[in-house]
Amino acid sequence: MAKVAARVPFKRIRERAAKRKGGEKVLTSLLSKKRNNKDLAKLSDDRVLAEMARRVFSAGFVWRVIDQKWPGFEEAFLGFNPKRLLFQPAEFWHDLASDKRIVRNPQKIKSVRENARFVSDIAADHGSFGKFLATWPVDDQIGLMEVLAKRGSRLGGNSCQYLLRFLGRDSFILTNDLMLCLRDSGVPISEKGTSKKDLRLAQAQLNEWAKETGLPLTHISRICSMSIGENHPAERLREGMQT
Repeated sequence: MAKVAARVPFKRIRERAAKRKGGEKVLTSLLSKKRNNKDLAKLSDDRVLAEMARRVFSAGFVWRVIDQKWPGFEEAFLGFNPKRLLFQPAEFWHDLASDKRIVRNPQKIKSVRENARFVSDIAADHGSFGKFLATWPVDDQIGLMEVLAKRGSRLGGNSCQYLLRFLGRDSFILTNDLMLCLRDSGVPISEKGTSKKDLRLAQAQLNEWAKETGLPLTHISRICSMSIGENHPAERLREGMQT
């Protein structure tokens, strides 16, 4: 893992975030509940596949529309049971491309079948996909993201990061504000911040702040994002508390 030392201690970043949000009490209220690996390990494979599909279909689309249509997705994709889906004939997948219950994007529909295979393969090796996620080191999220992007379908970039967060894994999301916070703190990340070197530098610094504070990465990520950039109202941030 890359080694890097930010010029700014996390205490100062937290103080800045608290000041912007109206005080430490308000800031604390904007932090989600700490994630529990025991709960993550209990996730059923159908719920993992469902969340994968939700992130894939939400990418580049209005999330609200996907949320409203989600019951139809659950019906159309047979409750996202990986084994059941893998037994379906080609006609099943062909017909989904004209199924009004879902967003009819052929490439994203195809990704559900490919991710059903991915989930099944991982579950066969680890007992379940949730157990696989729960045992992967928290300080190597970048490595986990590489596995998801390589072996999964359409699970790279932001989709992968939101997937981990929505599944309940302690994780960070490399938003523009978080990357700005890292650069402002002296971490030598490029403007785009998407290279392997940039990602490793980000992971290394977030790990250091986690050690410094004892806070989970989810909190480190959120506090950093609230400390800089556009100062969104607390009420708006509460609406997205899951992330």
